[in-house]
Amino acid sequence: MRKLFLFLSLLLFALSSLQAQNLDSLKLEHEKIEKSLRYQTGVIKLEEGNATLTVPAGFQFLDKKQSQYVLTDLWGNPANESILGLLVPVNHGVLGEKSWVFTISYDAMGYVKDDDAQDIDYDDLLKEQQEEINEANPERIKQGYPPLELVKWASVPYYDSNKKVLHWAKELKFGDSDEHTLNYNLRILGRKGIFMLNAVASMSELPEVKANIDKVLGSITFNPGSTYADYLPDVDNVAAWTIGSLVAGKILTKVGFLALILKFWKAIIVAIAAGWGVIKRFFLGRKKEELVPEIEEDPTSSTEA
Repeated sequence: MRKLFLFLSLLLFALSSLQAQNLDSLKLEHEKIEKSLRYQTGVIKLEEGNATLTVPAGFQFLDKKQSQYVLTDLWGNPANESILGLLVPVNHGVLGEKSWVFTISYDAMGYVKDDDAQDIDYDDLLKEQQEEINEANPERIKQGYPPLELVKWASVPYYDSNKKVLHWAKELKFGDSDEHTLNYNLRILGRKGIFMLNAVASMSELPEVKANIDKVLGSITFNPGSTYADYLPDVDNVAAWTIGSLVAGKILTKVGFLALILKFWKAIIVAIAAGWGVIKRFFLGRKKEELVPEIEEDPTSSTEA
C-alpha cells in the first residue's frame, strides 16, 4: 500500500508538471496570435452604412477579415460575413481570461420608426423571447450547439429618443455552464438602416461593459445625408421593424447572432484536448509491464480502458 501511495503521489506530481508545461505552451501560442493581429485606432471609414467610426479611448479596432479570423477560427463560431469589425478593450485582447468585445455590423433595413418606444411592456417581451428560445433549442442542438436559456434582462431596454440609440442586455446560459453569458445590444438608428453593436462577454464583465456603453454608442457617426434626421418620408424605405421588434430580436436569425455569442468555445476545447493529450501520452507511452508490479493490474486488462 505504501508503494502504491508513493507511485500515485509521483504520478500526480508528474502530471501536474507536464500539464503546467502544456499550459505554458498554450499561453505562448496565445501571445503569438495576439501579436499577429493588426489593431487600429483613430478615425476609420466603415465599409457599410455611410458612417465613420472614431475608436473610443480604451479600445482597439480589428477590421472585417481579422474579425472573421477571431470569431470563426479562434472562437469556433460559424462564418458571419455581416460583421464589419470588432472593438476590443486594450487591456484584454481576444484570448485573455477576461477578454470581451463589441461586434459591429450594419443592416440596411430602412428607416426604423420609434413610435412604439414608450408603449412596450418589457416584462411581457422577456417572457415571449424566453418561450421562442426554448422552442428553437432542438434545432440548436441538432446543429451541434448547446441549448440556450434566456435567464433575465441584465439591463432593461432603454431608448434615447434624442440621440436615436437603443440598448439592452440579456443574461444567457449555455447548456450546463455555471458561468452565464452577457449579451449587451446597442442599436444606432440612421436614415436607411441601423448599426448593431453587440458585447460578447461574461456576466462578471457587466460592470466594465456598462461603463463603456455611452462612449461606444457615440463612436459611430452617420455621415451627412444618412442620419436619422435626414429621412425623407416620400423617398426613403420604412423598415418593417420597430423599436419593440428590434429588442425582440427578430433579426437574430438573419445575422446568426445566437451562434456568435459562444465565446471561446473552440479555444476551451483546444485547451482541454491539449491537457488530455498530456495524460494520454504519459499513460500509453509507458510500457505496460512497468506499471503491473506497482498497481497489481489484471494482466488481461487493456491500457486503453
